[in-house]
Amino acid sequence: MERHQEGTFRRELGLLDASAIVAGSMIGSGIFIVSADVARTVGSPGWLLVLWGLNAVITVLGALSYGELAAMMPRAGGQYVYLREAYSPLLGFLYGWTLFLVIQTGTIAAVAVAFAKFLGVLVPWVSAQQVLVQLGPVTLSTQRLVAIAVIVVLSWSNSRGIREGKLVQNVFTTAKVVGLLALIGLGLFVANSTEARAANFDNVWGDTSLSLGFLMLIGGAMVGPLFSSDAWNNITFTSSEIKNPHRTLPLSLLGGTGVVMALYLLINLAYLYMLPLVGAADGATVVARGIQHASEDRVATAAASVVFGASAASIMAVAIMVSTFGCLNGLILSGPRLYYAMARDRLFFARTGVLNAGGVPAGGLWLQTLWASVLTLSGTYGNLLDYVVFAALLFYVLTVMGLFILRRTQPEVERPYRVHGYPWVPGLYVVIASVIMIDLLFVKPAYTWPGLLIVLTGVPVYLLWQRRAAVVLQG
Repeated sequence: MERHQEGTFRRELGLLDASAIVAGSMIGSGIFIVSADVARTVGSPGWLLVLWGLNAVITVLGALSYGELAAMMPRAGGQYVYLREAYSPLLGFLYGWTLFLVIQTGTIAAVAVAFAKFLGVLVPWVSAQQVLVQLGPVTLSTQRLVAIAVIVVLSWSNSRGIREGKLVQNVFTTAKVVGLLALIGLGLFVANSTEARAANFDNVWGDTSLSLGFLMLIGGAMVGPLFSSDAWNNITFTSSEIKNPHRTLPLSLLGGTGVVMALYLLINLAYLYMLPLVGAADGATVVARGIQHASEDRVATAAASVVFGASAASIMAVAIMVSTFGCLNGLILSGPRLYYAMARDRLFFARTGVLNAGGVPAGGLWLQTLWASVLTLSGTYGNLLDYVVFAALLFYVLTVMGLFILRRTQPEVERPYRVHGYPWVPGLYVVIASVIMIDLLFVKPAYTWPGLLIVLTGVPVYLLWQRRAAVVLQG
């Protein structure tokens, strides 16, 4: 058997593996829930599909732009490295700091709780109301205990090596894609309702009319679809473990995001074929309630009820557990690679910059587990994630703008892949995403400004680490 040198990354990820990480990290629980809130905001089937279509355009444009950066700098840390090279170590650190503090760990906490919540549909003992320990603001319920347990189990699995991590990812990404295709097939070809289609498509735009106020609402409603499509960039964190990264990274970014965006559009079309968009908040049946008023916003469960009746809740609970488990694995796998890159620059805890015998940055992996568990126990992850949606979008825009900067400042660097349609493709991404950000500043100021403050907390931390690194070097 081949023996690997300890403490080195291992190039184990092929194109399918990398694509599975892209798609699997994106598909969590959002696509099964978010459309209810979007439907209430936009008020018409046509605009519901337009929003998901716009989300697809933004995501794929971003992935295409990242492809050039990933092929140009296939190093562990991905987006952190791109920001550092295009701007400064400070901006790279601010992204990495925000990712660790909230974006990655907060998402891990939220997805783990979603897993436990849907397990509770099958096992009633797993519940937020089943409190085991209460210490001030910290509540340990059976639901949160299960959430933390699944984080720990997946962290342990990923600590053994990238091969184990990719195996879990491939299995669960395949399972969730098959599940989505099954629901799409049922909605479009088997259980589509003539009444629902008539209600939704005889007047596809409803009573909505274009106005500045409505367009601003559209920008605010984009938060849900964008968050449901996030984490596609995580594959760049694992660049040092990808085979033939110059080719694999751009293809996996495009392939993974393209497949997921197609699935998201088709699943929303299936919802509209099975349920009316507009329903009554106190409707007696899932059909009467429609997409807007699906119970607890569980649109997918309401749609599945058209076919499976009372069994739909259990069937969809299993499907969403599979989806969130795979999403968790992708998030847990990728995050520590970015902390590793920061530590190698002496801008994070030294232990996170060391690889174990399996070629995994285990220090960063367990630190991530610890902080995600703290956020799970405190229950603050939901508010924090609301705050950083704007900040995450800001970092995406800055990264794509970095593509223009690096074309000018580092023209001699080899670029195995150049984004097609340059400068229009990255330019269009920057314009659309910037318009949405500006809109969010006005529509959701309670979420945007605190998000910027969270990012800025990294400035004094950066200065402290920089000072510490200078002392170490002098010593």
